[in-house]
Amino acid sequence: MELSRDAKITMYNWSVDEKKFKKEDPEGYKIWKIQQMINWGLGGEKLSERLVRKYWRKLSLDPETKEFLELLLWPRKKKSLLLNRSKS
Repeated sequence: MELSRDAKITMYNWSVDEKKFKKEDPEGYKIWKIQQMINWGLGGEKLSERLVRKYWRKLSLDPETKEFLELLLWPRKKKSLLLNRSKS
C-alpha cells in the first residue's frame, strides 16, 4: 500500500469510549489524551504545553520520549543537570 504525499492519517481509538471517559474522569481523560497525542500523533490538534507541564509527573511515557520532551520544556534545568554530571 502506497500513500500519497498529501495523505492525512488520523488515529481513532476504538477501544475507549471517550465521551464516557471524559464525563466520568475529566482529569484522567486529559492525562490519557495528552499521552495519546504524544505517543500516536496529534491528529491535526495542537498539544497544550501548559497541560503537558501541569500533568508532567502523571504522564506515562517511555524514558527516551520523556527525556526529550523534558529538554524542550525545561532547557535551562536540563542543561544545568548535564553540566553538573560532567563535572563529577
